[in-house]
Amino acid sequence: MPQFFVEAPTGVQPDAKRKMMREITEAIDEAYGVADVRVWLREHPTGNVSHDGRIDAEPIKPVCFLEAPELASLDVKAKMAAKIHAAVDEAYRAIANTDETLILMNHYPLENVAAGGRLLTHDAEFVQAVAKLNA
Repeated sequence: MPQFFVEAPTGVQPDAKRKMMREITEAIDEAYGVADVRVWLREHPTGNVSHDGRIDAEPIKPVCFLEAPELASLDVKAKMAAKIHAAVDEAYRAIANTDETLILMNHYPLENVAAGGRLLTHDAEFVQAVAKLNA
């Protein structure tokens, strides 16, 4: 159930979006081994984004947010981040400053995650899966 949000400029072709979202999903799934990865694409016209208070001052730098349970391995995080960056770069490099794509990883302990109205700390199967992931 990791959630991934991409904030980027408008203008990417539908096929490039689909490929990027598929590759991001694969990178996150490889890191987490969870079958419920969602990617949300939020595109913004350049006139709706400012950099240091200046609108249209330079190409937009995409920013991405990963909202997911804790992931302890720095190596796994680094590999996932590199794959995500490559996918965003390929899709947006012609219209954005993808050299400086920011990926913010917000990891939550299971006591701070609920699904279906109950804390994941009460889901023995999920607790076991996360423990194995972080072993």
